[in-house]
Amino acid sequence: MPIALAVPRLGWNMEEGTFVEWLKADGDLVRPGDFVYRLEGEKSVEEIESLDGGVLHVPAAAPRPGDRVAVGTVIAFLLQPGESPPATAAPLLASAAPPAAEPAAGPAVRRLARERGVDLRAVRASGRDGRVTADDIERAARPPAAPVAPDAPAISPRARRLAARHGVEWAAVRGTGRTGRIRERDIAAALATPRAAAAADLIPLSAARKVTAARMVEGARTTAPVTLTAVVDATNLVNLRGQFRAAADAGPVPSYTDFLVKLAAVALLKHPLLAAQWTAAGLRPAARIDIGVAVDADAGLFVPVVRDVPALGLRQVAAAARELIDRARRGALAARDMDGGCFTITNLGAYGIDAFTPIVNPPQTAILGVGRIERRPAMDGDRVVGRDAVTLSLTFDHRVVDGGPAARFLQTLAQLIANPAPWLST
Repeated sequence: MPIALAVPRLGWNMEEGTFVEWLKADGDLVRPGDFVYRLEGEKSVEEIESLDGGVLHVPAAAPRPGDRVAVGTVIAFLLQPGESPPATAAPLLASAAPPAAEPAAGPAVRRLARERGVDLRAVRASGRDGRVTADDIERAARPPAAPVAPDAPAISPRARRLAARHGVEWAAVRGTGRTGRIRERDIAAALATPRAAAAADLIPLSAARKVTAARMVEGARTTAPVTLTAVVDATNLVNLRGQFRAAADAGPVPSYTDFLVKLAAVALLKHPLLAAQWTAAGLRPAARIDIGVAVDADAGLFVPVVRDVPALGLRQVAAAARELIDRARRGALAARDMDGGCFTITNLGAYGIDAFTPIVNPPQTAILGVGRIERRPAMDGDRVVGRDAVTLSLTFDHRVVDGGPAARFLQTLAQLIANPAPWLST
């Protein structure tokens, strides 16, 4: 029986991807471990490996470069000696595909439909390939239009439908029909004029930007976020990094973010609730302390993950983070580099930012925002002395953690930063 090659899931909430190209041609011999095609997921392009061997058969209806393909879609087959291709001319959908009676929609749109009490099957989809968009849900959730005022201008049914579809306040449109009646072309003219001027100024949204936007909205919508800030004495941390800089011949100098990744892992071991995840069945503890580091790249925001931080020395953390950051900025991250993670650190200190409100990276519980390290006056008894200080901003999901435990975590982290040396094996 031919072996089906189905589209895999490259991200934890991926429903579909973009087919990039075939790496093997129809009729080529494929061995286990060979890469067969390339697929673009949420924020990365992956070479998809075959787990089986055989002769590749690509149906005529297989996807072409740029086509969107749902997870689970069978796009090709591996044939064994003497086998014939399947009789079907179209790709087969895996049983996990959504029922045909319900239109396609992303996770965020489905959540919005549940919140608004909208039945997806009753929604008129306007998205690409019949997908339901958030705007479709909002339109379906709107109450019926109020009765038209007696002195409102007359409007044709087709013009009214076009205005409703695009949210045009048609009462303000000048009608060109008989007795001033608003016609369909009047609504079209009202749409075209301002949009034509604005279209030239639009910046196209990249796939990474769309994913980042969806994740940020999801983080704000599905959590109960609270942010705590604390000004922390970082004098010893600055001095310790200076010692690493003086011994630069021993290897690359760890960044302040590297120090904080290592110290945050120590604090998370002491306060494991900050690393847990909310699920409908209960809180899921972190199996391992994997920490994400937010990276600002030309293509957008990426959060690669440093794995098993407590098992690494500081220089190993620095090496792992440096490699991930370099790959993020080259656009070479794989989906597995960003999967998982029980906590995230985002550092805007290099831009002169003191404090900010980071957004939780779902399904994580907390994220730490780091501001600039600045020399500030401080009291030492009756004397005013100069100390290095940094502002930390901890955003956490109040469903998982109350204010007291979150404050204790931040207090522990502040103590570790004030006296970092005992916790940093190189």
